[in-house]
Amino acid sequence: MNFKTIFPILDWLTNYNKDWFKGDLNAGLTVGIMLIPQGIAYAMIAGLPPIYGLYTAMIPQIVYAIFGTSRQLAVGPVAMDSLIVAAGVATLADVGTDHFIEFAILLAFMMGALQILFGIFKLGFLVNFLSKPVISGFTSAASLIIGLNQLKHLLGINIGRNNKIQNLVVEAGGHLNETHAITFAIGFASIVILVLFKKYLKKIPAALVVVILSILVVKYLHLDQYGVKIVGEIPKGLPQFVVPSFDKEIMIKLLPISFTLSFIAFLESISVAKAVEIKHNNYKVIPNKELIALGMGNLVGSFFQTYPSAGGFSRTAVNDQDGANTPLAAIISALVVGLTLLFLTPVFYYLPKAVLAAIIMVAVFGLLDFSVPKQLLKYSKRDLVILNVTLLVTATIGIKEGIFVGVLMSLGMLIYKSAKPHIAILGRVPNTHFYRNRKRFKDVIIDDEILIVRFDAQLHFANTTFFKDKLQEFAQYKGNKLKLLIIDGESLNSLDSSAVFALNEVIDFFTQKNIEIAFTGLKGPVRDTLTKSELIKKIGIDHCFMSIQEAVDCYEDMCYSKPTEKKYNKFIEQAN
Repeated sequence: MNFKTIFPILDWLTNYNKDWFKGDLNAGLTVGIMLIPQGIAYAMIAGLPPIYGLYTAMIPQIVYAIFGTSRQLAVGPVAMDSLIVAAGVATLADVGTDHFIEFAILLAFMMGALQILFGIFKLGFLVNFLSKPVISGFTSAASLIIGLNQLKHLLGINIGRNNKIQNLVVEAGGHLNETHAITFAIGFASIVILVLFKKYLKKIPAALVVVILSILVVKYLHLDQYGVKIVGEIPKGLPQFVVPSFDKEIMIKLLPISFTLSFIAFLESISVAKAVEIKHNNYKVIPNKELIALGMGNLVGSFFQTYPSAGGFSRTAVNDQDGANTPLAAIISALVVGLTLLFLTPVFYYLPKAVLAAIIMVAVFGLLDFSVPKQLLKYSKRDLVILNVTLLVTATIGIKEGIFVGVLMSLGMLIYKSAKPHIAILGRVPNTHFYRNRKRFKDVIIDDEILIVRFDAQLHFANTTFFKDKLQEFAQYKGNKLKLLIIDGESLNSLDSSAVFALNEVIDFFTQKNIEIAFTGLKGPVRDTLTKSELIKKIGIDHCFMSIQEAVDCYEDMCYSKPTEKKYNKFIEQAN
């Protein structure tokens, strides 16, 4: 057994180059410092006490460093998953209660177990059903929901948590006159600093700067006594080993949201891991192993009171830019968080919630995706509809509903395209032996007696009726002049049983009308199926050609004939 395939840490650790340490140390310290305010802020999105954000910033990173195949991916709490946690668990328990915390931790266990199972059975491809328009629409809607949910902290007003954008806007609008001026000033100033640092001072951890400044201002000006809401006491100490509370009834209710989280978290993580991998040539990200690594991080983490985690976009980018060479950087980041838990949690007592809201809003509004809709408007209006519907349903009805509707619409569009694929009538390009679509090449030569058709898809049960109807429609267009139908098989990679029966019916239909049928460019797997089904005997070996021009030449030379035994055997040999 090769343990390096199970534990990728053995691969990079045994080959560790001391020259890598400086980059790993620098990146680890930077990301560790970033994780502290982010962990606290994202826990707030999830409806959890700040300490659970720090736990989630620590444990999954260490586990991922052992099992992960990316050397720069920074795992921990992320805004999107935190919102899904809040939305899913809030249906079962009140936000902030002990039951809410228990269910969020249980959700991490279930999510981890599912990801491990998906990885073991190599089901990573299932994430492909979350198409780009669905993800873009969902991400933009989630960003708006997360951002608007922070208005209560940014403005210092009392509005309830809600995952429906229309309710948030109406309620926030009704309480605008109650805005707490000092709180808003702190939050607005924090947003300005974060934006400016992000644009002009990218190397400096802006979130940490506003956290430190705001703590000092609130503490020494006693602003908490003037109504500024602060984080308050955060418990000290490392997370304790606690077995999650396994409740069968609750687990059944959490199953849909755990499936959703499993795929969303994996998609987020694998996207950023692959993007960073391109810059390096000393390792390869393996999707199914990434599923197992992320799953182990969540499953093991749940025994140390973490909530669902994933690879973070911004943290991974910083990790890579600051020189991380191996997952040792992630271990160093986890140590920074661990030291904070042991010694520095009292420092965050005076941290204003308005600053956390500012950090969250700047982070999530950066996820608003305007480029994809602009592109889709130019070349794919159907996908633009899917994106907009996903966005609207997610924003106005619910997160699970938005993803479900988006996936269903994507699958529906896939089925529609598969059932009615592109089919073209071909004509000869003048002075060549090339044949092209007559709609795209206006000067192609079309012979009244010959119909050349190219079917640009696999022929299977879902589109055989469309295929037959189109051939008959094209033949009717030609009228009584039609003497030869040539089916270009260049795009056919395989045939199912429905396709074989359909071809049999096509041959019978055109034979009865005394129209010859020829096939060109058939690939090996297609010839195999025609041979095994014995349909090739009905087609005739002399009616199968390598190119369209050969089929046309044969017709012009009047060389179509019944297949000889020798030619039939040769076709069988080629099929084998």
